[in-house]
Amino acid sequence: LKDTYAITGASHVLALSGLHLGIIYMLLSFLTVGHRWQTMTQIFIVMSVWLFVFLVGMSSSVVRSAIMLSVYALLQLGYREKMSINTLAFTAIVMLMANPLSLFDVGFQMSFMAVFFILLFMPLFNELIAQKNLMSHRVVKWFWSIFAVSCAAQIGVAPLIAYYFGRFSTYFLLTNLIVLPAAMLILYLSLVVLLIPSFAYLLLYIVSRLNAALIRIASMPYASIEDLHPSIMQVVMIYVIILAGYILMERLLRIKALPAGEC
Repeated sequence: LKDTYAITGASHVLALSGLHLGIIYMLLSFLTVGHRWQTMTQIFIVMSVWLFVFLVGMSSSVVRSAIMLSVYALLQLGYREKMSINTLAFTAIVMLMANPLSLFDVGFQMSFMAVFFILLFMPLFNELIAQKNLMSHRVVKWFWSIFAVSCAAQIGVAPLIAYYFGRFSTYFLLTNLIVLPAAMLILYLSLVVLLIPSFAYLLLYIVSRLNAALIRIASMPYASIEDLHPSIMQVVMIYVIILAGYILMERLLRIKALPAGEC
């Protein structure tokens, strides 16, 4: 089953990461909404998040998410920009100061590259479709957000996956359109089951359907390209090409946004 998730490009939902911490943060924020003591509320939420981090073993991806959420909570009190590349860079500095060898950890590299490219490419992807169309069609906005996040994250981690694991999942977009909504539903239902155990049957059904769908995708022709062995220099050059493509895309969108006379 783990190999099926790896072939289809869905392994990220099995790793503890920002998805899980984000759900905890949103639930606690929802439960404490409307309270006057905003500072105390944010401190309580951050302490709860870090308690979860200690309970699950403090892996790189979870620690990265916890630090970013802590900075997010701090900036929220000051009404400043909450999630940015500066926040990610600050998180990396803190983690590397605590343990410089984290730089050579595969989980550390993939976690930061995925978030970095999401923060980098999401603004550009959002400019490809008129915002009024996204705001007027919630379903389109939902599908587009999953598509954009999946593409951005895959762009960031694909060279590393090829280098460390020798694999590229070709149906990652189809996989994420199924996996991300299912994972959110499974995690929320898991919390509901703690209060209402009878919902466990529904939870088991959704998990089994998700696994069956991924098995079907993994059996499709050319589900993954195997035996890739790029060198470190080739991986670096791939990232250089990706960043060059980002700069080109940004310039083209900027030119497109100019009035006709200025073009």
